[in-house]
Amino acid sequence: MEYRTLGGSGLKVPALILGTATFGGGTDFFRKWGETGVAEATRLVDLALDAGCTMFDTADSYSLGRSEEILGQAIRGRRDQLLIATKTGMALGPGPNDLGTSRSRIIASCEASLKRLGTDRIDLYQLHAFDAVTPVDEMLHALDTLIRDGKIRYAGVSNYSGWHLMKMLAAADRLGLPRPVAHQVYYSLVARDAEWELMPLGLDQKVGTLVWSPLGGARLSGRVGRNRPAPADSRAATDASWQVPDERLYAITDVLEALAAETGHSIPRLALAWLLGRPGISGLVIGARTPEQLAANLTAGEIMLDTDQIARLDAASAVSPPYPYWHQQRTMAARNPPPVP
Repeated sequence: MEYRTLGGSGLKVPALILGTATFGGGTDFFRKWGETGVAEATRLVDLALDAGCTMFDTADSYSLGRSEEILGQAIRGRRDQLLIATKTGMALGPGPNDLGTSRSRIIASCEASLKRLGTDRIDLYQLHAFDAVTPVDEMLHALDTLIRDGKIRYAGVSNYSGWHLMKMLAAADRLGLPRPVAHQVYYSLVARDAEWELMPLGLDQKVGTLVWSPLGGARLSGRVGRNRPAPADSRAATDASWQVPDERLYAITDVLEALAAETGHSIPRLALAWLLGRPGISGLVIGARTPEQLAANLTAGEIMLDTDQIARLDAASAVSPPYPYWHQQRTMAARNPPPVP
């Protein structure tokens, strides 16, 4: 397993991270992702650790905390062998303070996550979504308190826009507080929006990119393609996936299928290998319902795509940039070079 530096920190993380949103199945939404119980989760953790995948990502909102509980049981007795990342911010109840990232919510949520996980510290604690009501200074002071108390090692964010993240980074510098070292984003061959400002921002400010749903909500699992609609029993056939226009999806799966035939590699492994070559990527959060799925995808880092294969995937998945990026490319391309893989 390749290890990469997490942003501007000194922490090394595996390039492939096991996501545990499939653990629990505690709500209608998450049952469409998976219903992995403790025994099966333990087998997945065993397999991941054997492959050098030593980081596990969860959130307090995954199955209303059940994912954290199952992960905590699956890693019992071997906490020092691995890294835990979790998140807070999504709604966990009907009350006015049951969502968001106020100081009160951040600290209380962290303490609750520690109990569910059965540990005394979280290696990467992430704010799951931007809270425009709470001042960023308040969020940063709360995270600093948790760091000083030894309850978290590093802080990160997820699903922030470029200006949200830059506002938080600037406030951290102004206040002399620890900066977020990671930003977890939605990014894949079918969803390249993060390239316009989040990727350059991460590279410029040394914020590592962690990718969630790197297979586009299971649409790049190999089970979906032109004239092959998502099977009824697949997550891609439900509202627990993410919409992609059919022609865009099929243009990408056509190329992936051709490359799979040429190389002998599976479609999801090729899609993951393309992502691993993108600029600023610290790690991909991959999920799995079965040990077979996990074992196959954990080998994606062994694939080295050549320049022609990358160019074919780039062309199939390319989208027109939004304003002001199309204007910059048209008028000032020499002064605004794109990030280079």
